[in-house]
Amino acid sequence: MTSMAGWGRRFGPLVSRMAAALFGGYALAALASVAALALPMSKPQAVLTGQMAGFAVYAGAVIWVFAVRSARRAWAGLLVVAAPLLVAAWPVW
Repeated sequence: MTSMAGWGRRFGPLVSRMAAALFGGYALAALASVAALALPMSKPQAVLTGQMAGFAVYAGAVIWVFAVRSARRAWAGLLVVAAPLLVAAWPVW
């Protein structure tokens, strides 16, 4: 039992960062892509802009998650960025 607790204490933050990079980065990229549809441009142009922005946002999120001091700050940073993107994407839905 103690070896499992030691494993969680040692690898837990890394697993949390990996989950934040995979799922949080995907969520941010999706929100950025949808939020781009609210821009004042034609729909095909907005879709292409959203796709390209999604790639940049996902890469930035992955870099951010592994650059900060703790996994808790990584999740907090993702949530701080997700809030305005959600507000921008809300009218599109």
